[in-house]
Amino acid sequence: MNIYVSNLSWNTTVDSLQELFSQYGEVSSANIINDRETGRSRGFGFVEMPNDNEGKTAINELNETQFEGKAINVSVARPKTDRISGGGRDYNGGNRGGGGRSGGGYNNSRY
Repeated sequence: MNIYVSNLSWNTTVDSLQELFSQYGEVSSANIINDRETGRSRGFGFVEMPNDNEGKTAINELNETQFEGKAINVSVARPKTDRISGGGRDYNGGNRGGGGRSGGGYNNSRY
């Protein structure tokens, strides 16, 4: 079972996260997501527990509890979905950029 953990302290480590969840069963992996540019924690991570019953127990016991000074949120991780690219569309029926304006506008003294 893949478990999503959010609102983590900036000081939380992979080891401390794994230790927390190991109280409820076997942990096959723990991961904290870091910002690509700064390398700093983004405040969330994932824990993989091979036994679904142990994972559900961990979720129920740890959700909204204090961990390293913060109330963490723990839930079943949803599968990653592809991000939809706007492709330059503004979703108002046109492409980005000006144009399409009639009347009004800045310094429009012809009308």
